[in-house]
Amino acid sequence: MALLEIQNVSRRFGDFTAVDQVSIAIEAGEFFTLLGPSGCGKTTLLRMIAGFDLPDGGRILLNGEDLADRPPEQRPVRTVFQSYALFPHMTVEGNVAFPLQMARTPSAEVPAKVQAALEDVRLVGFEQRYPHELSGGQKQRVALGRALVTHPTVLLLDEPLAALDAKLREEVQIELINLQKEVGITFVYVTHDQTEALALSHRIAVMNKGRVEQVDQPSKIYSFPTSRFVADFVGTCNLLEGPVTASGNGVVSIEVTGLGPVRVATGVAVAAGKSGAIALRPEKIRIAASTRNAAPDAAPNAEPDCKPDGRSDTGPDNHFRGTVTEYLYLGDVTVYIVSTPQGCKLETLLANSGAGRTNFFETGDAVEVRWSVDAGHFIPS
Repeated sequence: MALLEIQNVSRRFGDFTAVDQVSIAIEAGEFFTLLGPSGCGKTTLLRMIAGFDLPDGGRILLNGEDLADRPPEQRPVRTVFQSYALFPHMTVEGNVAFPLQMARTPSAEVPAKVQAALEDVRLVGFEQRYPHELSGGQKQRVALGRALVTHPTVLLLDEPLAALDAKLREEVQIELINLQKEVGITFVYVTHDQTEALALSHRIAVMNKGRVEQVDQPSKIYSFPTSRFVADFVGTCNLLEGPVTASGNGVVSIEVTGLGPVRVATGVAVAAGKSGAIALRPEKIRIAASTRNAAPDAAPNAEPDCKPDGRSDTGPDNHFRGTVTEYLYLGDVTVYIVSTPQGCKLETLLANSGAGRTNFFETGDAVEVRWSVDAGHFIPS
């Protein structure tokens, strides 16, 4: 039995359904993330687990016990908010001790518990500082220590890193991963940041318009999205859509506007005429200078040439010709937008592994792109 079970839970605000028949099972010791755009229902769901909102339908079970009749303060659940919600007139020690005092913990036990919580979040030596004397990352750790001091069964985190700058956010992400491993408490984490979710989570539930689109491990969410929404929302993705023109031997061919036939490996049986999409990540596409003007014997290892319309003539891979119309230098990689003769745009990238500012291609360069049939993921309609 899962530690936390969300069973067909719904929450409505007037005519608006914020959470719509959501069911999720979260295991003990799991770092579980609710991921989705603003307004998708993830924070509302978190608030129902905490007890701040009650569901209009369905049940929330913790260790098999229905939480419906338990107010927030009586649930073995604590919440870390985006705003930290620290008491400005209290020291770090006072903030962390506050939940123990509210729980009427014997005063003789409080100092040891506070010290243990401060050790967990690496704030020993900061006991007498006030919130205004702390950095953003330190404030976040105080909020975590305060939430952990009572050893809750589940820790809820509502976009806790949103206020931090990029470099500090990355540092705190690593601290969160290590902290969760050390304390062994189940974390339920809410974020709209796909990169953050992929980095932190054991499993992710991608939400959209109040519903769960997919629940899976980060690598499967990224590489094997089950819907167009998941493919488009998580990371960067080329979505190649069109009717299925052929299917057999584990390969489906889709007629994509601006490209022509595109092949993709799949275990899904699909009939010709049905529509579908291929989710293709930019890093899966290989890009090279066009060989159309090269002599046949000048480059024996060159890619196969293309037909005048940009389609591949031979070879098992998908292979097309195009022109670089845009590029974006990002430091570690350069992103290229390649337009085919028929107007389809593909996003691809190359690692900048050379010294200095590496530019492989410029705007207007003729290039050829290719990817293997198993590089993309087929999404049926």
